[in-house]
Amino acid sequence: MAEELYTFSSRPRVVENGLKYEKPPHKRTQRSYGNITYDRPVVRGNTYAQHINPTTAQLDPAEIQRQQAIRKKAIARKQTREQFRSRTPEAVVGRKHIDVQTDLYLEELSDIIVTKDIACETDAFLDKPATPLFIPAKSGKDAETQIEEGDLFDFDREVQPILEVLVGKTIEQSLLEVMEEEELACLKAQQRAYRELRNNELAEVQRLQEQKNRHDEEKKRRIAQQREVLKIQRETAEKIAVRAFTQEYLSGIVPAVFTSLRTQGYFNDPVETDIKTNFFPWLMDEVHKNLEKRYIARQVLDTIIHDVVKKRLEKLEELETQSNGSES
Repeated sequence: MAEELYTFSSRPRVVENGLKYEKPPHKRTQRSYGNITYDRPVVRGNTYAQHINPTTAQLDPAEIQRQQAIRKKAIARKQTREQFRSRTPEAVVGRKHIDVQTDLYLEELSDIIVTKDIACETDAFLDKPATPLFIPAKSGKDAETQIEEGDLFDFDREVQPILEVLVGKTIEQSLLEVMEEEELACLKAQQRAYRELRNNELAEVQRLQEQKNRHDEEKKRRIAQQREVLKIQRETAEKIAVRAFTQEYLSGIVPAVFTSLRTQGYFNDPVETDIKTNFFPWLMDEVHKNLEKRYIARQVLDTIIHDVVKKRLEKLEELETQSNGSES
């Protein structure tokens, strides 16, 4: 099915012989080393200055844990990078992905990788053995002395001052501890008295604070009441002023309204209304009728006069023609 869906063909061309993982010949860069000190495989400098861990040496556990933590972080970073790397989407139903060679020069694909061995002219370096512990050589002469019993130390005579010092120090420490306990007891008594005095003062402060709060609340309540009284008085005065102004304004507005309505024709006289609605239209119709009759009479008269004049002109022309004919 894959061969039916995708086909590829190209013209045959000559492929140069070369290794699989080498670059094309036109892109290869020829490198030649004239001085061995610039050759990369050759180690430069003193080899004894290099830090080489001996085979018998053991690393510090803290260093091992640190290296393991670094290695785990690198692996986790690599896995995260692999997760976020864009990949080829899955093939749709009925299709599948196949490997297609997209190189510039077509080569035969094979599972066997062609390899070659390259030797270096320098020998492999051996690990430096561990440096042995430095032990200085013995110098001088050995000497020994025989000491009999009682030559150097008398226990009773030597222990007595030490014992006196120990007993004195113990008694002194005991006295200091007793004095410290008494001082601590005095300090605790003073702290107890100070705590009681402080509690009493705090209680008095709280009582005074509550009293002040009550006074403030009472003051605020009185101020609110006074403001409410002043507000009621102000509203009452405004209502009285509005009532007086309304009465004074309405006393003259009623006649003015009636006069304005009368002048605008809202209050009509029945006789005047009858004359305007009935008489005047009838009168205008009669006038139009009379004028129309007069206009028609004038038109008829003009037509008669025009006909008469026209006939007389025609008769006059006939007479003139007859007179002209008789004379000739």
